[in-house]
Amino acid sequence: MKGIVFTEFLELVEDKFGLEMVDTIIEKSNLPSQGAYTAIGTYDFSEMLSLLKNLSENSGLSIDDLLLTYAEHFFGVLAESYPDLIKRYKDPLDMLSSIENHIHVEVQKIYPDAELPTFEVQEKTENKLVLIYKSSRAMYSFGLGLMRKTFEHFDTKANITYEKLSSDGTEVKFSIVKTNG
Repeated sequence: MKGIVFTEFLELVEDKFGLEMVDTIIEKSNLPSQGAYTAIGTYDFSEMLSLLKNLSENSGLSIDDLLLTYAEHFFGVLAESYPDLIKRYKDPLDMLSSIENHIHVEVQKIYPDAELPTFEVQEKTENKLVLIYKSSRAMYSFGLGLMRKTFEHFDTKANITYEKLSSDGTEVKFSIVKTNG
């Protein structure tokens, strides 16, 4: 997993919970990296799981809720760091439907060894998008948070629902319907 995901996560933890919480979750996680991350480095996904688990235990928030909050933060980082990637789109459904064929292609150019989830478009109309998320990491809540922030960025409302197609969350069907108001 790319280091930027870790560095931004720890920044969010510091902003929301304080530096003491950062120290606590790093200490309790027993990390091979010892929590020393660089944005361009690559680290084992198990370290993120450990950090999330320890943050959940120490904050009382579920891992899914933490991933949603982190996704909102991370969207802001992406929008600020790669504004041209987002400016290209005028509609959130167009942007979300291009994750696989455009956005992830651009991410791979920046981070060639990034292991990204896949998003297969099952259905797309002017007001509806159905995506199938697949990832061995089962971070669908992170994807949900990014989707919500995408609509917020475009000042558009949507009803986003999901259904786990696999019990472990490695395959999830997202149904997104634009709403008025």
